[in-house]
Amino acid sequence: MRMFSMGQAIDRSGAAWRQIHAWPKIDLHRHLEGALRLSTLAEIAREYQIPLPANSLEALRPHVQMVDTDEANFGVFLSKFGALRQFFRSREIVRRVTMEAIEDAAADNVKYLELRFTPNALARYNGYSFDQVIEWVCDATAQAQSKLGTHVRLIVSVNRHESLAIAERTLAAALDMGCDTIAGIDLAGLEVGHSADPFQSLFRQAHAAGLGVTIHAGEWDGPKNIHDAVTRMGADRIGHGVRIVESRRVLDLVRERGVPLEICPTSNLQTGAVHRLEEYPLAVLVAEGICATINTDDPSLSGITLTDELTLAYTALGLSMETLKTVTRNAAQAAFLPDAERAALVEQFDTALCTV
Repeated sequence: MRMFSMGQAIDRSGAAWRQIHAWPKIDLHRHLEGALRLSTLAEIAREYQIPLPANSLEALRPHVQMVDTDEANFGVFLSKFGALRQFFRSREIVRRVTMEAIEDAAADNVKYLELRFTPNALARYNGYSFDQVIEWVCDATAQAQSKLGTHVRLIVSVNRHESLAIAERTLAAALDMGCDTIAGIDLAGLEVGHSADPFQSLFRQAHAAGLGVTIHAGEWDGPKNIHDAVTRMGADRIGHGVRIVESRRVLDLVRERGVPLEICPTSNLQTGAVHRLEEYPLAVLVAEGICATINTDDPSLSGITLTDELTLAYTALGLSMETLKTVTRNAAQAAFLPDAERAALVEQFDTALCTV
């Protein structure tokens, strides 16, 4: 299957891209592990002698980014993370890549960011504790917020294809940290062949502790996973969810309960969750009254920005500029924030979007 290329789908020098870039934006679904700068990875590879052909950026690129010669499927997409895990070699690196991920979002005029990270992925290479890596990410986030003014909240992520014990350690470490920037918990990983059922009790515990719950579902497997995420896992939001269009019953359920979808177009096209740009169901979801939001997922791995994703929605997926503003307001209303802070964010974006 031909790889989707954002650079061929939109004009980054065009008026629409420039207009959207100037807007204030919200990204609710961005993975730290997929937001590392290629230049930083090349520096780390040289310093730590990581066994990759990293003598140049272009030699490194196919190991950590989707490129035109890749096949569009989730196996290839996930294989990039196998290489990326090798780069988390020290406290300084974890702090640096966290800072840079937030800097890159701020440069794209992302004013509110929910950045999710997987403590097990950051800790496993050198045997760090989950407490350590969570503390490093929290500290770097606080520093970046103070420097840049972008409002950031963190989501700890666990994988359904890994053990429940790892997830339990992750949640315990997150709650013990007492870091007020941690706002949610995410279930990610391989949908196919890996039920979310073993994690039900843990996610109820997280919800009871005040964390928002988001579940990757309906991305690489069908709409039943979305149904189960909502009815059995207590999902406040669904990560991706594009395969919801395969079931009228599940679509009606999500609409009636007002569960937002964290839509990530480029990622879905690169993983084969949606086969062709012409088949992407975003306009259908909006027309059906689904609370859709638009996000980046893994911006460095996919070679995109949030401006790119919103421009794609306008130029290729059939959304008007006013609908893009509505989608952005949806994201403000779906933020994992206390009620008063969320209301302030909604008011901030209502005001700002009226002037652009």
